[in-house]
Parts: sequence; structure tokens; C-alpha cells
Amino acid sequence: MSNNPEELRAGPESSAELEKSSAERIAELDGKSPEKEMSPRDAEALEERAREKALESAISVEAGSAEKKKGGNQSSPAHRRGGISKAEKNASYKRRMKEVQSELTPGSRAFSKVIHNKVVEKTSETVGATVARPNAILAGAISAFFLTLAVYVIAKTLGYKLSGFETIAAFIIGWVIGIVYDYLRVIITGKK
Repeated sequence: MSNNPEELRAGPESSAELEKSSAERIAELDGKSPEKEMSPRDAEALEERAREKALESAISVEAGSAEKKKGGNQSSPAHRRGGISKAEKNASYKRRMKEVQSELTPGSRAFSKVIHNKVVEKTSETVGATVARPNAILAGAISAFFLTLAVYVIAKTLGYKLSGFETIAAFIIGWVIGIVYDYLRVIITGKK
């Protein structure tokens, strides 16, 4: 018996043949021989099962051919050769962002659209890789605390007034120390 969709759709005479051969096949599987006499009720049940099996196989064959037509010339990911192209990456990224954003509240969705704008993302990546490095920020914060504390204690004991710029200046000094440390570490070890 073949599972060709054209044969399945050929008409009533082929479906009758299909039901007959399916009925024989089911009878063989059930251990009953089609040549032996069956009660009308058994024969009817056998025919019904044969119809269901034939319908299932016809549907699965049709679904398979529809998938092939729908897929067109696109190759499946398992048979892919080479790397993923930039266009495919962008399309996948956009699809995923739409999926995730559709689950967000309207306010969060708007914020997400702003921060995931290409210009904002590129700017953020550039700033994160150059100016806002974690070691620089940490060194700036630590130095701001200790240098401001030292300047405050000295100013208090000597009687000077503070202008308020001391904390900012201390942070900038610590940030520069952190950036220099970071770049020296990258140059020496070669690891980011």
C-alpha cells in the first residue's frame, strides 16, 4: 500500500480499496484472518477502525506535503551549512523582542522600545566598554569615600569650609586610577 497523496485523493474506488486493504491489515495485526468468517458486528468494527486508520494516514500525508510546500526552498536548520548571516540574526532578534515586549505592560513596553533602540544600544555598549568600566566606577566610588572623608577631617581640624566639589574631584581621581588599572591589566594579561 502506498501513501502517495494523489492515490489517496483519487476517488471513491481508491478509498474503498484502501479501506479494504486497511481492514485486511488490521485483521492480520489483530490475529484474525480476513478469510475466516466474522460476525457482522466484528466486520463493521473492523471496517470502522480501517476507515479511521486510513483517514489518519491521509491526514498525516497531506500535512507532510503541505509542510514541504510551505517550506519552499528553505533548508532546515539541521542541514544548514556555514554560519548565521547578519540578516538572520537581526530577524531573529526582532522576532524575540516582539515576543517579549508583547508580554510586558504598556509602560514597560514603551521603555523597552526606547532602550532597545539601535542607537541607544550601540551608545550604551560603547560607553560600557570605554568610560563606564566596572573597575573604574568601583575605584571612583571607593576613592570618593576615603578622599572625601580625609579632606573633611583635615578641613574640620584646620577650620576650612568645604565647597562641595571635593567628592566629585575625589571620584574623578579614583575613576582615572581605575581606568588606568583596567587598561594596564588588559595590556599585560591580554584578557578583558
